[in-house]
Amino acid sequence: MSFEAKWRSYQRLTEAKEQTPFKSPAQKRYKAQRRRNDIYSTKGGHKNKKAGSPFTGKVKRAGTSSLRFEGLKEVIDQQALNSFEVNDTLEPEVWENDKLIPEVREALLKIAKDFLIDLPFDLTPEDITLTGSLANYNWSKYSDVDLHIVLDFSEVDENEELVAGFFRNLQTNWNSRHDILMKGYEVEIYFQDSRESHLSTGIYSIQNDSWLVKSKPESVSIDYANIEKKAEDIVDRINYIEEMMANEEGTATLDAIDRLREKIRNMRKTGLESAGQYSVENLAFKVLRRSEELARLSDLKVKAYDELVTIQD
Repeated sequence: MSFEAKWRSYQRLTEAKEQTPFKSPAQKRYKAQRRRNDIYSTKGGHKNKKAGSPFTGKVKRAGTSSLRFEGLKEVIDQQALNSFEVNDTLEPEVWENDKLIPEVREALLKIAKDFLIDLPFDLTPEDITLTGSLANYNWSKYSDVDLHIVLDFSEVDENEELVAGFFRNLQTNWNSRHDILMKGYEVEIYFQDSRESHLSTGIYSIQNDSWLVKSKPESVSIDYANIEKKAEDIVDRINYIEEMMANEEGTATLDAIDRLREKIRNMRKTGLESAGQYSVENLAFKVLRRSEELARLSDLKVKAYDELVTIQD
């Protein structure tokens, strides 16, 4: 069976059993409240006038950014932005004497290997690595365990674009279905092409129990004003998309979501390539993720698609 055929077969199986993409407690609360309110934006409007009691004019707020932040500045300054400060040590619950604590290393290896066992074909990774803020000195309560499975995509199949899409699908499905915590930090699995440059100041080989790129404490200057400005601009665009959805602009809404997601990806990539992990663009991306705005954008895409393909009675 060809690689493409295996992928299609795997997609059918995973789509049949895929759980809800709303996995964080906050996302679940917002989703439940929207169902109770039966509205799709702050402009409101009962979507099913035959069901439920009439509105009294007092509808509980349901998780949009303008409602959760009431001006982004107060929340970002106190929480997300402050989380970018550099610590004096690596996370002591994860590291000991610049080595992963053995029980953490063994558990992460098991997670990666168990994940690979469930694939429809055999894959032997070149390495299994830990990267991101938990492999650096800028860890915080917002950090994730970024568990990377490293392999040469071209050795899986000559159609590397197909392989990359397949792996994105795999990691998204796995990350959506699992809530594994390691010392209080959520584990996220990613596939990484070994030939692609990975811009990080800290990369640890879990497989070989050694540093590939040793992180160092550093003095950084964080441009809080521009980070906030960039984050607020994206939030404004998400709010606009939510209004488009309320006005039932189905296809246009999906197009706008895809364009914005591409813009956010390019913004982060540009920042990392030009100025590294403390660039304005990368930190603005992290603010959006930590304040759950990226989750809201994904939420909107799911709803916009569902509405577009639904045929009412």
